[in-house]
Amino acid sequence: MRRLIVACVAALLLAAPARAGAPEVDASAYLVLDARTGQVLAASNAHERLPIASITKLMTVLVTLEHHKLRDVVTVDPRAAAVGESTIALRSGEQLTVRDLIKGALIQSANDAADALALSVAPDFPAFARLMNAKAAELGLRDTHFVRPDGLDAPGHYSSAADVTKLARILMRIRFVRQTVAEKTDTIEGGRTLHTWDDLLTELPHTIGVKTGHTSAAGWCQVAAVRGRGVTVYATLLGSPTRSERNDDLRALLVWGLSRFRVVPAVREGRTYAEVRVPYGRAPLGLVAAKPLLAVARVGRPLEERVTAPAAVSLPVRKGAVLGRVEIRAGGRLVGARDLVASRTIHKPGVVRRLGWYAGRAIHHLAHLL
Repeated sequence: MRRLIVACVAALLLAAPARAGAPEVDASAYLVLDARTGQVLAASNAHERLPIASITKLMTVLVTLEHHKLRDVVTVDPRAAAVGESTIALRSGEQLTVRDLIKGALIQSANDAADALALSVAPDFPAFARLMNAKAAELGLRDTHFVRPDGLDAPGHYSSAADVTKLARILMRIRFVRQTVAEKTDTIEGGRTLHTWDDLLTELPHTIGVKTGHTSAAGWCQVAAVRGRGVTVYATLLGSPTRSERNDDLRALLVWGLSRFRVVPAVREGRTYAEVRVPYGRAPLGLVAAKPLLAVARVGRPLEERVTAPAAVSLPVRKGAVLGRVEIRAGGRLVGARDLVASRTIHKPGVVRRLGWYAGRAIHHLAHLL
């Protein structure tokens, strides 16, 4: 018969540092999220529908990749070449690969690159917007509606910090996108040198993207991600008044988000996690962890230790035999597990010793009956 022992790992209940709450920021909305679990660490107006400027290009790229391969060649439509503001000076009739156009759209946030991609998939912007909105509905982006592929201001074009963060996480599953948004500079067709608008790639170590945006209606916006030890934190900020304030506030949110976590020794190799009964009067057998386990723990949230082990074992038992399991959970989610093994070898007694033990037990019981 097996038993389940459940206990909180008190040593892993980390005390919160002095700043328990998220830093104050000057923006219309923000959200900070743990990428491993999807848990929101802090938020303000996270579902408010707001313009998102060039963050829109994440959806443009996602829809494009459903219709094209990276090596496909696109002929630049004159409508794309005519778009203004941030561009890479595409010429009507020029041919570039989808790979290069996506780099232009994501690294330099080029409107003409985004529009060229859209018009290679659909006959016009409204038709491409229908594809974008269909994809948004499929992904459950309930606060989102697109009108243009480039994110330029347009009535009815909006999203939210929550939806933007979800969209960014989906795009970052694509290896090419991950590599692209982490680039500070690159060179594409026509000798064009691209330069990122993402200042955090330089200012905050371990930043891995994702996308900036700015228009007069949207203000300064960005969804960003940073890697820590064992954890990735996303932060989205919409409607900041200036580029420098956006950068400062977003950096503060990301650093704060990382500070919510610690890597801790959740399972210690050789530690006894359970003791089981052994027959013939032998001392209980300790079950120890076969290997250590490091886990990411959220500050102020205990990890839970669940030990499964037999109530008793039969002999013989060899040292190192797997007899149980210890699981580490956070809020019910399995973080990791390790086998529990016998801490020593116990041989089965010979016939004479077993008979002597049984005889002793019988005498003991008889004495209690008299």
